[in-house]
Amino acid sequence: MNCVKLGKTGIVTEKNAFGALPIQRVSTEEAVSLLRKAYDGGMTFFDTARAYSDSEEKVGIAFKGMREKIFLASKSAAKNAEGFQKDLETSLKKLQTDYIDILQLHNPPFVPRPGGEDGLYEAALKAKQEGKIRFIGFTNHKLPLAREAVQSNLYDTLQFPFNYLSTEEEIQLVKDCKTADIGFICMKAMSGGLIRNSAAICAWLNQYDNALPIWGIQRESELDEFLSYIKNPPVLTDAYRKLIENDRRELSGQFCRGCAYCMPCPQGIEIWNSARMSLMIRRAPEAAWTTPEWQEKMKKIESCTNCGACKAKCPYGLDTPTLLRQNYEDYKTFIK
Repeated sequence: MNCVKLGKTGIVTEKNAFGALPIQRVSTEEAVSLLRKAYDGGMTFFDTARAYSDSEEKVGIAFKGMREKIFLASKSAAKNAEGFQKDLETSLKKLQTDYIDILQLHNPPFVPRPGGEDGLYEAALKAKQEGKIRFIGFTNHKLPLAREAVQSNLYDTLQFPFNYLSTEEEIQLVKDCKTADIGFICMKAMSGGLIRNSAAICAWLNQYDNALPIWGIQRESELDEFLSYIKNPPVLTDAYRKLIENDRRELSGQFCRGCAYCMPCPQGIEIWNSARMSLMIRRAPEAAWTTPEWQEKMKKIESCTNCGACKAKCPYGLDTPTLLRQNYEDYKTFIK
């Protein structure tokens, strides 16, 4: 097995983990079957979140009675201590467990610290002291906040987007986590579906022995691919290097990371979600993104004046107005 150690947590797990966001899209029976097959095939780390509708419930059903054999990570997007406590108790109930290995603060707009008015860090620390969680994690899409979390030395793990479309600054972040002994959990390894060759990205990620990718899985064929890499880890061949370079040339300007630096929009467009709608609608339950409310939000793209404000503020140099138009045209094909 090709294992990774998550920093100071001491958690050692196979370097292919299960990202449980997409199982929202399948039935409970299908989800449970996937999760159990993943475990039987060698996966031991499963990442979910309170925000992923029924994902936690499906994970709880799949692993009832075998808690000590797996590692569970979940997330709370609460804005204060009371909300955090409520989320934690719900997660414990849904996951059918009395503890969660890593409870991550889910993409907050700041880095919670001791003494903050929000009380989030104290709430997480209290839960850790009570044995309800083992470690405190931080997830984010914003590089400056991710850096701040690492530098604070308050968090046991960091979850951040990472793949071969990442910038040199993002690659340095992974190296900084290793230096600081902070576990690095890699989300969006397939760049939300933009990267098509799973063996190529797996081979590339194997260069970083502290990075744990959580593959978003909703189909058995996808799971079979990643399970095959446990026994036969892909090697970064010249052919894969060439493919990666081609992907970098073609795709680096197309992936919205959802950091929201482009906001606010003068026309009221919710850019940070609208510009990645084609990915989101395929990764989570379609119904959640085709509500009348979301149809109105996406329709606002028609009012874009191409002022360029969002494009100028994007830290990744994306052509945001073009992304918005492309996503809107795609989105309309989902509206019945």
